[in-house]
Amino acid sequence: MPVLALIPAALAQPDAHVLALGAHADDIEIGAGGTVLTLLAAAPGTIDVTWVVCSATPDRAEEARASAAAFCADARSLDVRVLDLPDGRFPARWAELKDHLGALAREVDPDLVLTTRPGDAHQDHDLLARLVPTAFRDHAIWGFEIPKYDGDTVQPTLYVPLGDEVVDRKIALLHTHFPSQAGRDWWDDDLFRALPRLRGVESRSRWAEAFVAHKVVIGT
Repeated sequence: MPVLALIPAALAQPDAHVLALGAHADDIEIGAGGTVLTLLAAAPGTIDVTWVVCSATPDRAEEARASAAAFCADARSLDVRVLDLPDGRFPARWAELKDHLGALAREVDPDLVLTTRPGDAHQDHDLLARLVPTAFRDHAIWGFEIPKYDGDTVQPTLYVPLGDEVVDRKIALLHTHFPSQAGRDWWDDDLFRALPRLRGVESRSRWAEAFVAHKVVIGT
């Protein structure tokens, strides 16, 4: 069995669980929305999802909750949590974020964790990525990438090919559920297709989302 097939196979088992952790509203959707749609569609009604957004204003929290529900329509259950850490100030709230993750790890035992990647140029993303493995020490953790002005893309280590319909749906859901971002100069279809197309070329597929897997242990 190909290595990448092991995670979807594990998620097809009873009580399978995905944990999605984003620093801000829309992080998970931009970085791993297609992967979420693909995994849940492959085993509809069998996967539980815990969706955690660490920082959001009240308006953006509403966007995040509605978006999570749309992206996870095929989940068996969905638990959305929105924390109130200050945007751009996670390093100053290191202990609080650490405590939140520790409490979460005592409550849930996911088969797959989707979160930001270490080395992301945004300080909130980077700190979250570095703290997640200290709380979820024995879990598959995939660090997604978020394109930005800083130009911090790196060479991924793991790819999830996406179908045309998945890419189209991801983009449509982003536009539908995050109207607060529509005026930003980077928020457009060109960007949302450019990176998946590049990662598709790198994985011999039309489209793909890519991740940095810090540590992967393959069971027998």
